[in-house]
Amino acid sequence: MKTNKWILAVVVGFILGYTIQKKTNQWIKPENALKMAKQKFQQQYDVSGSWIYMKPEQYQIHGLTYDVYHGGITKHVDGQHISLEFFVDAKTGSVIQTKTE
Repeated sequence: MKTNKWILAVVVGFILGYTIQKKTNQWIKPENALKMAKQKFQQQYDVSGSWIYMKPEQYQIHGLTYDVYHGGITKHVDGQHISLEFFVDAKTGSVIQTKTE
């Protein structure tokens, strides 16, 4: 009977470990990454358009490599339309870098 409990404990531990590992390595959906980035930019700019690549890519900045979504917005500043590119961490949704096209 003790062997059965030991096997059950190992199986449950394996399943829990696997589930936790899967949850921590998941990427957010690109649509959600775009929505989060757009909300951040709308705090400072009038945003009229946006886009995002659906597949994550690796991006290196300051010696660190990130899995990112590459996207962009069109903002209005002083009556002009200005394009802005951004890179969003695919796991957290944080904007890592922006640059003007």
